[in-house]
Amino acid sequence: MREVEKAKAFYARTLGWTYEPFGGGEHEYWVAKAGDAYVAGLMDLTPPGMAGAPAGWFGFIEVDDVDARVAEAKKAGAQVFREPFDIPGVGRIAVLVDPTGAEIGWMTSATQG
Repeated sequence: MREVEKAKAFYARTLGWTYEPFGGGEHEYWVAKAGDAYVAGLMDLTPPGMAGAPAGWFGFIEVDDVDARVAEAKKAGAQVFREPFDIPGVGRIAVLVDPTGAEIGWMTSATQG
């Protein structure tokens, strides 16, 4: 997002989302919630190095075992843009390009407890 606060206000008004800051890494990131459920994330795309990134939404598909599914995706012709990695408290994530050229994230969520 190029205008994070504007996006947050829009989705809060139209979908009732609330937000929590997440991480503290080099890019501002917000986790959106609908009630108690995490539903989305917003990242500031204005820092240096992000200038060419278009504003938009990036989808994730929940899978049972991201490592096993990525291995199968490779056999089925997908390219892996980002091998599986962990985000503490969130889950294990990978980013793929499917055989049609579409980019998609796959994730196995961390156990909530």
